[in-house]
Amino acid sequence: MHELSLAMEIGRLAEERLGPDVARCVAVGVEVGTESGVEPSALEFCLEAVFSHPPWNGTKAVLTRPHGDIFQVTWFEIEEDDRPQD
Repeated sequence: MHELSLAMEIGRLAEERLGPDVARCVAVGVEVGTESGVEPSALEFCLEAVFSHPPWNGTKAVLTRPHGDIFQVTWFEIEEDDRPQD
């Protein structure tokens, strides 16, 4: 059940990193190594639960499975806003 705590920590880190842009986040990339000890389907399920509540707006998790024990958040996709650029 540690996947739930990992998902909550990913959400916390993303909120910290993105600040006010967190509500515009549409996807989060996560590398889950084949030897990381993390069950990808369980993590994906938990991330869906975390991302279904504010400040998230249904953000999608995109998991990749590199070889090794790596586990890291690799990227964020932010929805473009409609404001004109200065």
